[in-house]
Amino acid sequence: MDSLNSLLDGFGTALTPLNLLWAAIGVLLGTAIGVLPGIGPAMAVALLLPVTYGLDPTGAFIMFAGIYYGGMFGGSTTSILLNTPGESAAVVAAIEGNPMARAGRGAQALAAAAIGHFAGGMIGTILLVVLAPTVASLAVDIGAPDYFAIMVLAFIAVTSVLGSSRIRGFASLLIGLTIGLVGLDQMTGQQRLTFGSLQLADGIDVVIVAVGLFAIGEALWVAAHLRRTSGESIPVGRPWLGKAELRRTWKPWLRGPLIGFPFGAIPAGGAEIPTFLSYVMEKRLSRNRDEFGRGAIEGVAGPESASSASAAGTLVSMLTLGLPTTAVAAVMLAAFQQYGIQPGPLLFEREPDLVWGLIASLFVGMVLLLVLNLPLAPVWAKLLRIPRPYLYAGILFFAAVGAYAVGGQAMDLVILLVIGLIGLGMRRYGLPVLPAVIGVILGPAAEQQLRRALQISDGSVTGLVNTPFAVTVYAVILVLLAWPWIKRLVVRLRSGPGPGPGQGSGPASGAGAGSASGPGSGAADGA
Repeated sequence: MDSLNSLLDGFGTALTPLNLLWAAIGVLLGTAIGVLPGIGPAMAVALLLPVTYGLDPTGAFIMFAGIYYGGMFGGSTTSILLNTPGESAAVVAAIEGNPMARAGRGAQALAAAAIGHFAGGMIGTILLVVLAPTVASLAVDIGAPDYFAIMVLAFIAVTSVLGSSRIRGFASLLIGLTIGLVGLDQMTGQQRLTFGSLQLADGIDVVIVAVGLFAIGEALWVAAHLRRTSGESIPVGRPWLGKAELRRTWKPWLRGPLIGFPFGAIPAGGAEIPTFLSYVMEKRLSRNRDEFGRGAIEGVAGPESASSASAAGTLVSMLTLGLPTTAVAAVMLAAFQQYGIQPGPLLFEREPDLVWGLIASLFVGMVLLLVLNLPLAPVWAKLLRIPRPYLYAGILFFAAVGAYAVGGQAMDLVILLVIGLIGLGMRRYGLPVLPAVIGVILGPAAEQQLRRALQISDGSVTGLVNTPFAVTVYAVILVLLAWPWIKRLVVRLRSGPGPGPGQGSGPASGAGAGSASGPGSGAADGA
């Protein structure tokens, strides 16, 4: 009841005309910036920090929260329409959303994403109000072995469900982990894979890698095949979801927050892990598994709901512990310190108006996001009608601007081009891009947690499995790895024993197959 009363007071703060204006500006700015490849919400909040010096803290953080949620929706918009995520949390939206757009269902994918963001954000914010103390205490108890196990689970999950083979998935992951090694060792300070270049000593920024692999790689791939394909614009469907689509999406919308919120509250990669795990779960539970990879709407609805809920979970750790779990949370933490406010357990007592006004503004921002962006779904979908030479030229321009804005160095543009060429090669040889991005994002953190766990256990490998949570996660990993063999075994047991030698069906079928396959295969080869 105390939380409910405080939340009602927060609505009194958030619903003032001036704060409503800041929330609307934040949502619109976040969506517009999120649509631009490479310029994510973290960069937007960082660029607006000097602008907010004259604002009161409550108004500034309400606008930052609007930018956060709006940027996540805008990032999924470009993932769906252009196969170019505006930020790392929107990577999964491209897997099913882009095939939907290419099939003329781009507006439906955008509508599923918008409603998913609304549902996930609402549920996540309700959980933030109700469960913040409990989740914070759980996050405190999770140690280095648990973090490492979670990240290994993310690696295995994403390489097991994507691409034409697991080998290609692990090869892509290895590329990402290698890129993540570039820079200084966080513990010893030694240079790794820098080739003597001072510009590489700080490592390669995740934004540059994501933009290079997705935007530059996609643009180069399209340019290489532009003459072989027609230049017709992709048709855009209606902007609303039908009854059949609603029946397929309402459960993923509700399941997403159950994954997104807890993972957002612990420092294990922000929204990236829950979106991948949500995608894996929806693929396992869906009755339309054959559509996955070709435009399954569940693969958009679930991960987008999980992504939005993880943003609310991120605020749990930042507000109650002062622990930023994402880049946006880190920038917002710097903004708190800029105003002389220290997030932590006492923040709810010392700054109740600010905290509960911010939480209430999340509900307001979700409504504004849905009201403003759902009607605009066909407008965003019309991006597909732009002639592809102009479209991908614009993508290259904004990608270069976004990469240059990260560090302001010309070397970043060279790195962007090199990684873009790697992305082109990965598309040429059928390697999925997503595991590489995951390797870059989570690889350095996984290495750090691994080394911490080994230091705590004096180098003993048993230190990685000395908690019930870690053992449970590794059990899930074993199931994921063994699932194909388990599935084959179950199919064999259900089909029963094969025909006996006395029945004669084996040789007959073999002869028939041989006689049929000879000419047929030759004709196929000739064609």
